[in-house]
Amino acid sequence: MTELHELSALDQAAAVRSGEVGPVELVDHHLARIEAMDGRLHAFVTVDPDNARQQAKGAEQTLLDGDRSELPPLFGVPTAMKDLTITRDAPTTFGSRAHLGFRSPLDADVVKALREAGLISLGKTTTSEFGLTAHTETDFGPETRTPWDLAYSAGGSSGGAGAAVAAGLVPIAQASDGGGSIRIPASACGLVGLKPSWGRVSDGPLPPDSSRLFVRGVLTRTVRDSAAGLDALVAGRPGGLVPITGPAGSFLAAADRAPGQLRIGRFTVPANRVEVDPECVRAVDVATELLVEAGHVVEEIKPPAGPEFAQLFTRVTTLLAAAAPVSGAKEKLLRPVTRMLRERGAGFTGAEALSLLAALQGTGRAIIDRTAAYDVVLCPTLPLLPRPLGWFTDGGDPEEEFDRTMQFVAFTPVQNVTGQPAVSLPVHWSPGGLPVGVMLIGRPADEATLISVSAQLEEACGWTGRWPSHQY
Repeated sequence: MTELHELSALDQAAAVRSGEVGPVELVDHHLARIEAMDGRLHAFVTVDPDNARQQAKGAEQTLLDGDRSELPPLFGVPTAMKDLTITRDAPTTFGSRAHLGFRSPLDADVVKALREAGLISLGKTTTSEFGLTAHTETDFGPETRTPWDLAYSAGGSSGGAGAAVAAGLVPIAQASDGGGSIRIPASACGLVGLKPSWGRVSDGPLPPDSSRLFVRGVLTRTVRDSAAGLDALVAGRPGGLVPITGPAGSFLAAADRAPGQLRIGRFTVPANRVEVDPECVRAVDVATELLVEAGHVVEEIKPPAGPEFAQLFTRVTTLLAAAAPVSGAKEKLLRPVTRMLRERGAGFTGAEALSLLAALQGTGRAIIDRTAAYDVVLCPTLPLLPRPLGWFTDGGDPEEEFDRTMQFVAFTPVQNVTGQPAVSLPVHWSPGGLPVGVMLIGRPADEATLISVSAQLEEACGWTGRWPSHQY
């Protein structure tokens, strides 16, 4: 018999609308799983059962008062917010001791959008300090584990969101991505991780992102859930001052639509030219075989970005670290890797910083031009399998920690710079049982095609029926 947490987010919402299950029962089921499992996963930094149950009771009243057929597609479904996302009803630490106890007077626009779509937040999920590293260890919490093997990291910086969804603690979790932070945990946790186009989803009420790197999205187990999540996120305020064009109809409709024959380029060499694990290449081969069987044309192409891109992105990361809001008195509370990055970033003059950002955007345009002949581009999500716990930090050297982060994120930052939509899909598992994702990259502002072909791969691959076998 299927348990509630084994249903997709959309199927849970359908059960709510039909009366098979109530929002309170659904919330209680997932809260019980958090209580039973999260002591070993470390996916949540804050859990608020009272607030969640209050929201669920309000949802039950809405069901009694209104027309159930008019409810949003994800109404009544449990979710969680990333600890980088400001919320009024729960503290936001940004993964940092320097912000312990901080409570925002405002909700982020994405929090409002998900609430208006009827989702019910159970709490906040873990992140690395200011989202700067590809793991999720903080000074007040241990590293988040992938549910597929608790000896391995869930990745970052949305590692808590990834572990929570993969373990069935929530069916959909809010996440964000400034260099791969949706797609990295998706690969490490066997999930669908869709990074929307830059400007698709609002980053308000915070000031606009001057680097044009950061986007908000969700992590899920199915393509349809990710599409529905994106629909919910874009239903409110536009992502940019000038809204970018959306699909004809909804993103969810795109998941149910055949993509037609696509021309797909593939490559397996990352910008920083690190060696790629054979299992990550094998995942691309698996996806290639399935795409060709579906009637698409797949061609080998040259890597669109090189070492100069990797060096430029690394320097811009130090600028972003330096810009994180930390008072001088609390600087000593930061992790060594964060302090190191801030010191490097603070060394640039204003003119040098502007030149770096301009150079990064110019590089992005050139990369888009190099792949313009293709509807979709295919590559590994990561060059390595999920990393053992402590791999990033056990050396105690902040330079080594950051170098290992840059090694691990060899493929993913490119799409943050270009602004293109990209999705990690769990098409392969290693002989040791670890998930291995591949990344599909769409044309600028074309999430719809990406969602259509991803749904096609999901049907061929069948990953939605696969669950971690470990007991927590």
